[in-house]
Amino acid sequence: MIHADKVFVPINIAVLTVSDTRTLDNDTSGQYLVDKLIEAGHNSCDRQLIIDSKYEIRAAVSAWIADSDTQVVLITGGTGFSDRDVTPEAVEPLFDKVVEGFGELFRQVSYQEIGSSTIQSRCIAGLANKTLIFCVPGSTGACGTAWESIIKDQLDSRHGPCNFVKHL
Repeated sequence: MIHADKVFVPINIAVLTVSDTRTLDNDTSGQYLVDKLIEAGHNSCDRQLIIDSKYEIRAAVSAWIADSDTQVVLITGGTGFSDRDVTPEAVEPLFDKVVEGFGELFRQVSYQEIGSSTIQSRCIAGLANKTLIFCVPGSTGACGTAWESIIKDQLDSRHGPCNFVKHL
């Protein structure tokens, strides 16, 4: 629920696409997230695309965690079950706190769209050095599900009864 009496606070958000096959020119998922965060009134502070490499993912995310200007990192891709999908393994050790309910809620919402295939989604979220990190599947549809059903409201300072803005 949006409380009209509260003030909207724009936040700085970085977007990372993890893919061995996409480029920034054909990355519809990363572009979707950038478009939506700007549409919501937030600031796009960086965007990168890197290969499915645990250490490259961890290095990119660690740099954003250390940068006090980056408040949120949205990662798309690498959350499935193929041998190359390593985003959760790369990012989870960086978390100070895990947002346990994010993956659970995503799979609940996603079930309405893709049925039992949602069990193969290993999306996670957590907080590291006051930087909120969401890891979502690489499909543009899954990015839409995550953004519209969960992330958009949780990054809106007017959303109640609670949101993540005060923790950033």
